[in-house]
Amino acid sequence: MGGHRDAKVVIIGCGIAGIAAAQKLVKAGFHHVRILEATGRSGGRIKTGRIGRELNAEDILPAQKLFLELINESSDFQSQRGEPWPSVGDFLRAQVQQHAAEKWKDVDEATRSLRLCVISNMLKVECCVNGTHSMDEVSMGAFGLYKTLPGLDCTFPGGYEGLTQNLIEELPAGLVTYNKPVRCVNWNSAKSAEPVIIECDGQKLVADHVIVTVPLGYLKKHHSTLFHPPLPLHKLLSVQRLGFGTNNKIFVEFDSPWWDADCEVIFFVWDDEDAVVDQVPDVQTSWIKKLFGFTVLKPTERHGHLLCGWISGHESEYMETLSEQQVTDAITQLIRRFTGNPIITPRRILRSQWFHDPWTCGSYSNLGKGCSEQDLDNLMEPLPPKGSKSQPLQVLFAGEATHHCYFSTVHGAVLTGWREADRLISHYSLITPSEFPKSKF
Repeated sequence: MGGHRDAKVVIIGCGIAGIAAAQKLVKAGFHHVRILEATGRSGGRIKTGRIGRELNAEDILPAQKLFLELINESSDFQSQRGEPWPSVGDFLRAQVQQHAAEKWKDVDEATRSLRLCVISNMLKVECCVNGTHSMDEVSMGAFGLYKTLPGLDCTFPGGYEGLTQNLIEELPAGLVTYNKPVRCVNWNSAKSAEPVIIECDGQKLVADHVIVTVPLGYLKKHHSTLFHPPLPLHKLLSVQRLGFGTNNKIFVEFDSPWWDADCEVIFFVWDDEDAVVDQVPDVQTSWIKKLFGFTVLKPTERHGHLLCGWISGHESEYMETLSEQQVTDAITQLIRRFTGNPIITPRRILRSQWFHDPWTCGSYSNLGKGCSEQDLDNLMEPLPPKGSKSQPLQVLFAGEATHHCYFSTVHGAVLTGWREADRLISHYSLITPSEFPKSKF
């Protein structure tokens, strides 16, 4: 037996038999034992099927790093005044595949596939951030216009309505008239000193100036009847080019947490999405796959065991048409599938339904394909346009979609309201008292 230490033994197959043989030989003192396995795993026909598993940092960090680099790179094209790619989605998809082939060429196929699936998840996140169905619908040339406001996010203890309520309380009593939808704004495009006439249901109001703050989604749907005469062509084309999408939240409450105490965000990575996708093939059967994950609401003492899910696009719009029980069932199946825990059951859910709200028709704006900074200028431009001989500043436009760099945000909306108020304040500070219009109210 003395020469057995130098004997070279090759075992074909790393199933339980091969492993057992190798183990016995090594213990007996054989130094040159090798196992050759045809697949990428050990065990052979002994295989544990894992319904859900938690990814570690090593699984996702390379994909996150690459995606963030490309997002930053895509923002740089705005300063170059060009449209080198049809959309942000086209750019990201092409660059991800190229970088994966170059930087991950030595990574095994399973790991590379997983990283691409992670990037698909991040694309879905970006869809929610931009309020769009797909990043294929977002302009590459204008993507860098958006800016992040410095500072921390602000959470209001009593909900977001606490902000508006505090501002409303500073206004004189009776200033706001509720349940009074405006059907048409009649402005003067010809030389005239006539006031603006606002038509409501069964009533007409006159004014010297109107500040229109309706969402872009509503403007897209109702511009033809909301203004008389119609919007000038250049403004109308900008309304059509600018994007306006749907991003909904689904709050899910549980009796007890199934996530770790230090968990901030839960992402769902699907193992069949290595083609780098941000849409599902069949909305009606697969809409839940567009929900990229949950944010954990903290502190628990205030919110209880509560998660906030995020879903955008046509999948989000379809979700709005389902019953609350259908959404609850889909969320339950999703969580059970990814955790492998068959008894997790939500206590209740609460969802937003912005697309089917008749006064919003969606969530917030984005810079659609073909958009430029000029479209934002056109949208915020007062009526009548500059150069007109008719009464100036009859119709002014505010709202998040009219801000140059803070579009899609609450702070952007606030700033545009102040902007148009300042426009009128400045206008009246430049005219003499005799030129002030008489009150029409």
